[in-house]
Amino acid sequence: MSMAGRLVDRFLGLPGADAAATDVGIARDLRIPMPDGAVLVADLYRPRGAGPLPAVLIRTPYGKRQGLVRLLAGVLARRGFQVVIQNVRGIHGSGGEFHAFHDERGDGLATLKWVRAQPWCDGRIATAGASYLGYTQWAIAPYADPPLEAMGLGITASEFVSSFYPGGALALHNTLVWSSLMGTRDDRKRPLHNRRVRHAMRHLPVGEADMAAIGRAEPFLREVTGNAENEAFWRETDHSAGVAATTSPASMVTGWWDLFLRGQLRDFAALHAAGRQVRITIGPWGHDAKALRAVLADQVSWLNAHLHGDAAELRRAPVRLYLQKADRWLDFQQWPPPETTPTPLYLGHGLTWDEPSAPLDPAAFTYDPYDPTPSAGGPLLSPGRGGQRDNGRIEARGDVAVLTGARLDRDLDLIGPVSAAFHVRTDTGHADLFVRLCDVGPDGTSRNVTDGMLRIDAAPGEVVEAEIEMHPTGYRFRRGHRLRVMLAGGAFPRFARNHGRGEPAGRAVASRRVRIEVLRGAEHPSALHLPVWAP
Repeated sequence: MSMAGRLVDRFLGLPGADAAATDVGIARDLRIPMPDGAVLVADLYRPRGAGPLPAVLIRTPYGKRQGLVRLLAGVLARRGFQVVIQNVRGIHGSGGEFHAFHDERGDGLATLKWVRAQPWCDGRIATAGASYLGYTQWAIAPYADPPLEAMGLGITASEFVSSFYPGGALALHNTLVWSSLMGTRDDRKRPLHNRRVRHAMRHLPVGEADMAAIGRAEPFLREVTGNAENEAFWRETDHSAGVAATTSPASMVTGWWDLFLRGQLRDFAALHAAGRQVRITIGPWGHDAKALRAVLADQVSWLNAHLHGDAAELRRAPVRLYLQKADRWLDFQQWPPPETTPTPLYLGHGLTWDEPSAPLDPAAFTYDPYDPTPSAGGPLLSPGRGGQRDNGRIEARGDVAVLTGARLDRDLDLIGPVSAAFHVRTDTGHADLFVRLCDVGPDGTSRNVTDGMLRIDAAPGEVVEAEIEMHPTGYRFRRGHRLRVMLAGGAFPRFARNHGRGEPAGRAVASRRVRIEVLRGAEHPSALHLPVWAP
């Protein structure tokens, strides 16, 4: 093994790297035909002189020579795995046109068939990868016959549509960042997180923000912004219906600040309920390098177990999670933990665990699309901008409502799904409601813990019951801290602004202010539902 390989393995904390040294050969640009005549290219990493072996398939839209993809292939190859890395349709030498998410099922199944027929493959195929590379696994796993030997699923989900439109609102920041990355994949300079892309988030209409960001039309952005109201367009890209029937052993890694957390937990729950062999790790990271380090270690151990017969790592609990602010890793047999109790936290004059017995005035504020309420932190793709942040400047604005609870006399642990059930009225009938739960320290600093968004379309003045799915969490509020809820009409540019007129998200330009009232009190007991863990 090369010195570089040894250093990489040591940095990643991977055991047994020295003993697993293997002489690896690489066959470049294998040509894999698709049924429609397109040819996709792949590289094969293979121990020299070996006979037929199982293969680990990795399908990527970022290019098989990309650093992170090569890192994964190298880590696996140094442990005696045979690895096939394929560029998906339309990417760096693969034929056809890249159509994000839409071609991965057909192309992936055709690739499975081709690999199984090669003399160097013994017929067994596993998959590995993170993010989009995880989605390409879900695009084939429910339909593969015979099934995949194992799946390594990092920071991903069986469907991405819910992450495009959380709560019905367009996830502008993440959509524009990723579409700018894909729209410049052949350029030397990549504007992934540069100032021009950030400024383009203010462009109207948002369906043309690609022109401001990268100077050209980008198909993925046009599709997401143009089909926010068209569920049928995305139906073939959603593989969640086949998750429970998938028999392949699956290992998952996600983070409390990952944008695909909710979807991945749904996938885990479906597999676990169906009695499948599945495990999940939830760490204190987002869609970032910390997560990828955990993904690599997890997938090495999982593939070792299912392709090399090393079952030592299979003895751990199905759920392993990090309890934030407690600095503890916890193991459970299921998600959410059985000791978790959904507990309402009501909106009163502040926040109260007791259901209000008297009427109260609404928590009211006015949202102005021309000066949209900003966002701070959360599950973002941009490094250094997501996660937990100080919310003080936003909470001081006049277009938000802030409610704070009493100081805690003991630690409060939340582990599980979080939701809100509010009674809401708007003067236009068209508005977004953003709700954020924060942790207020003894020094008064307010940091976000979890949040959720819901797009509301109703008659003007109509009271609607707003059910808001928030980000799941594993978090300790320490004794002496306070819980705080912030209510707003937006979180820009994480979500595209709501223009208050009910126009399609991708084309809206004209705007009007919206008065939003969240009703509370005895007649309208609006509340968050928190997963209180008390072992």
